[in-house]
Amino acid sequence: MQTQKASNPITEQLYRLAEPDYQSFTAKLIPSLDPARILGVRTPALRALARELRGTPAAKAFLDALPHRYQEENLLHAFLLAYERDFARCLARTEAFLPFVDNWAVCDQLSLPCFRKHRAELLERIPRWLASEQVYTVRFGLKQLMDQFLDAEFTPAAMELAGSVRSDEYYVNMMQAWYFATALAKQWDAALPWLTERRLSPWVHSKSIRKAVESRRIPEAQKELLRSLRSREAQPG
Repeated sequence: MQTQKASNPITEQLYRLAEPDYQSFTAKLIPSLDPARILGVRTPALRALARELRGTPAAKAFLDALPHRYQEENLLHAFLLAYERDFARCLARTEAFLPFVDNWAVCDQLSLPCFRKHRAELLERIPRWLASEQVYTVRFGLKQLMDQFLDAEFTPAAMELAGSVRSDEYYVNMMQAWYFATALAKQWDAALPWLTERRLSPWVHSKSIRKAVESRRIPEAQKELLRSLRSREAQPG
């Protein structure tokens, strides 16, 4: 794989960490991404680099330098954002970054600890993400609902938001199904009516049940009930 000359020292560091074999492996996992944009840096190395850079002027300059060219630059960007403790600044930087998130791997690695202390403000912002025309902004919004609002902080309003999404996009629908499968494990009584009343799209309905039945967190008696709710109209897979 040929790469362009690095435009900054951080990208030079990523070049040095790249492994050609891992680049080929990663490219197979993200078929929608041009392989030329993948360097092949392993996640532990990216996290270590983020720890090294956090709080430095170089990190700030890197976060400001959007868009990035390489997948690993975007992953590093996500890992650096995780160190931001100021909610307003983290939210602003996240929303500046989301338009450039173009695959599931970066989206799902974007985990922001500071959101946990500001769930009320987060819940107010999520509808904007769910209404986006950008696939991975919607997926990110759904993931926040799954990560932040299915445990002690559960609220039916958050589940209503998750269930309101309608999309033709595979990566949005997969996250919605993941949300409801997780909700069945954590908030059974609230989540079950979404299946019994068939309030989800047929594909998401079917996939939610399939993922829930595969879960070790759901008792067998509940799995039997879910199996009885499978939709014949839903697409398999």
